[in-house]
Amino acid sequence: MKNSNPIYLLLFLSSFLATLNVFAQDKRQIDIKYSGRLNRDEVNYPGATILTRDDSQQVHLYHNGTDLWCDKAIRYGKENFIEAYGNVKMIQGDTINMSAKYIEYSGISELAFASGEVVLKDPNTTISSDTLYFDRINQVAFYKSGGLVEVDTSGTITSKVGRYLMQEKKHRFTENVVLTSDDAVINSDYFDFYSDTEDAYLYGPSTIVTETSKTYCEKGFYNVKQKIGYAVKNSRIDYDNRIIEGDSLYFDNNINFASATNNIKVTDTINKTIIKGHYAEVFKEKDSLFITKRALAATKQENDSIYMHADKIMVTGKPDERILRAYYNAKIFKTDLSGKADSIHSNQKTGLTQLINLNRLATLDKFSTKRRPIMWNIESQMTGDTIHLFSNTKTEKLDSLLVFNNAFIISKDTLSDDGYNQINGLKLLGQFDDENQLRTVDITKNAQSIFYVRNDKQELVGIDKAKSGSISILFANGDIEEYTRFNQVDGTLPPESKYLDKDKHLKGFDWREDERPQTVEDLFEEDAPLILPTIQGLEDYIPEDDFFNDEMMERINMAGKGISSNLLQSSNDFLSDKWKKNLIMVDIIQDSSSKQFKLKFSKDSFSKNLVIKGYNIGFIYQLISVKPNKYKFSIFLKGKGKIIIGLRRSSNNGEYYGTNKISLTQDWVRYEVVGKKQDDGDDLMIIISSIDSSEIVFLKDANVTEIQETPESKE
Repeated sequence: MKNSNPIYLLLFLSSFLATLNVFAQDKRQIDIKYSGRLNRDEVNYPGATILTRDDSQQVHLYHNGTDLWCDKAIRYGKENFIEAYGNVKMIQGDTINMSAKYIEYSGISELAFASGEVVLKDPNTTISSDTLYFDRINQVAFYKSGGLVEVDTSGTITSKVGRYLMQEKKHRFTENVVLTSDDAVINSDYFDFYSDTEDAYLYGPSTIVTETSKTYCEKGFYNVKQKIGYAVKNSRIDYDNRIIEGDSLYFDNNINFASATNNIKVTDTINKTIIKGHYAEVFKEKDSLFITKRALAATKQENDSIYMHADKIMVTGKPDERILRAYYNAKIFKTDLSGKADSIHSNQKTGLTQLINLNRLATLDKFSTKRRPIMWNIESQMTGDTIHLFSNTKTEKLDSLLVFNNAFIISKDTLSDDGYNQINGLKLLGQFDDENQLRTVDITKNAQSIFYVRNDKQELVGIDKAKSGSISILFANGDIEEYTRFNQVDGTLPPESKYLDKDKHLKGFDWREDERPQTVEDLFEEDAPLILPTIQGLEDYIPEDDFFNDEMMERINMAGKGISSNLLQSSNDFLSDKWKKNLIMVDIIQDSSSKQFKLKFSKDSFSKNLVIKGYNIGFIYQLISVKPNKYKFSIFLKGKGKIIIGLRRSSNNGEYYGTNKISLTQDWVRYEVVGKKQDDGDDLMIIISSIDSSEIVFLKDANVTEIQETPESKE
């Protein structure tokens, strides 16, 4: 070197070290910040450096903004890969803090695998699991063998599978998801949760249970902090003695309020009442229900039901004191009774039902017939200013009838074309028999009557028209059997030919048989066409790609030293030729959330490569080339029959390393089997066997992982 000036040498050395540092950063090597001891063991850990802590501190490693501390580490320099054991901590800046008994990490793929009492924390979330994957590039944490997530004020969430997208503050949970907070417990199959807003999106059969309610849906939303949400598929809310169902339900658990839209059904389990419509509001604390849009209330009575329809229906009062009010164009129907009024009020405690007309709704035409409340029973029509109907609350039978002011009862004479028996007066009192038929009627004050009188041969004798103080009538099957007048003022009985048409009707006569509902459907006959609003709701559940998708596997393969992951190929595609079949045919079934496969016993399909006790049983298998170690095979199964899953040698009739004999059920269950592969030179066979013609097997999501053992446990 021509220039030996010390200053020049110092500058040259600094520049050289800086260049080396840049190169190291480009390679992103895992740096050793501290180690108490460094050793090598080429027999057990070829090409690796063994780092061990001393009494002063743990081993300290660093990579690309992340620090790692542990008691012992195996560092593979060429592969840029470490295995860390004992009180492992992995800290990324001031955002991620993960601890575990064991962590392996690749500086190339920047994927970490942790096992043994794993805890990962960020400012909002704490995740605990037995095993956890952490993708530093995409900032995603993932577990698939069960985990617990604690989210600040939201409570805890447990699930079989969980994924945390840290940049979005979004959790995706699947399989046996349970959120437990101070106010609610949520169960779901598929569950998306945003930790910053505490919004939860539920998919598949889900329940939200609070102290005062239980909500069920198969697609819904709930904000854990605000305690509000909505459900849009097979939705239902249980409030003690009320069940609310509808296409779309909104609920506020702060005030126990719910509103429902489209195809609503509200069931009162105590009073045996069902109310339907297309918009409803329920206040549990106020014991009130409001429903409109083709509102219909049905109350069970004996072996029959009484139906009530109106523009709006409101139910108020405690369970044993319910009052039902039907407003505007109200109608009532029972097989032996029906009626109409502006409004109908029914008190389920007293058994009183009132039919009322509102003056403000009356016509202004002075020459028109006044439309009064009306009731029909068998062949009788009754009208008046107000009608009261009494039922026996114990026997649930009709008891009596009161008509106030302008009482008018009409029944058609069945043997004449235009003859009508008629009675009117100030007030009417009627009594029903055990068959709910009107048996006696008393008309008091200013009674008038017209009766068609017939002899024993049913020949018309004449038309009896009279005025009296009151009239008492006995009915049989809707026909007048006998009558008695009291304080009769006048009366005539001329033949029909002597009657003028105008004399055949009492003043106020208004025969309204064409308005009479004959069926439940007739209650809606006068309603305007109804167009239901379109429920926008939530988007359908769209499963994300597998955590170990093509991009992830490419990174792992590029790294050259694997992170513990699924060792199977085509792990959820059993049609693939990676899965060999013997006496088995495979069908694919696609549901709303994932694809699943069905195995069928078939004598037309058999494997020439493998024989297990002849060809009388079916099996499906995959071979994996792996080193001797412990392995776990898990898979979701359901169906009918008894089968075996196992790990075994690939040689014909080879021994099993581990088996699990399974009795299938109709529910999806993840089954597992663990075995230790020996150093026998064979591949590891993953097998599902003992399938015969009586078995029906559905399967999905197969998984094989290597079980990591610490150096201490290996010894």
